[in-house]
Amino acid sequence: MDIEYKGGNCVVLTIKKNVVVVDPKLSDLNLKDQGPNAAVQLLTQPQFGAPHNEDALVINGPGEYEVADISIRGVAARAHMDGPDDGKKATMYSIVAEDISVVVTGHIHPDIAEDQLEALGMVDVLIVPVGGNGYTLDAKGAVEVIRKIDPKVVIPTHYADGATSYAVPQADLDVFVKELGATVENSNKLKLKSGVFGDKLIVQQLNRVA
Repeated sequence: MDIEYKGGNCVVLTIKKNVVVVDPKLSDLNLKDQGPNAAVQLLTQPQFGAPHNEDALVINGPGEYEVADISIRGVAARAHMDGPDDGKKATMYSIVAEDISVVVTGHIHPDIAEDQLEALGMVDVLIVPVGGNGYTLDAKGAVEVIRKIDPKVVIPTHYADGATSYAVPQADLDVFVKELGATVENSNKLKLKSGVFGDKLIVQQLNRVA
């Protein structure tokens, strides 16, 4: 399994010959929309969908799905800007393939309940936004989510990178790294194999690849 970061909250997972793209609409951020030929689009919120191949599976909500050898579970969550009684308007996703579990949170509120954690299951890699300023999780909220989910690797997204035009200014990645206090590794692409995760939490900074 390979994971690339495209900006905003968008990541692309390549699993054998299948491509899964998360939140592919980036044109609002002055970047290129992603995944027109991906087998699967996962939308943590409906507005993050982008044009796609007519054969693509677009998943936009809770449920269980199977695509080739990929298992996907959508788990309802409270959106970051919602009050507790505003309804569950966001979806977290667990993606399991090649004996690796990847969870994408999207723009959620950090009050994750036990039943949601149980639905997500064991997590190897957690992909979580960290930029804050009212738009999404800030460093403190992201760390709260990480502590609850307890992954082996964290991939931060949605932070200031000097190129992405966010509607709301986002914090630098260093703010999150300092709050978490974990080791940081940097690469253009994360290549994953089952059974290679260590005991120490790693922050995997993925350089944005156009």
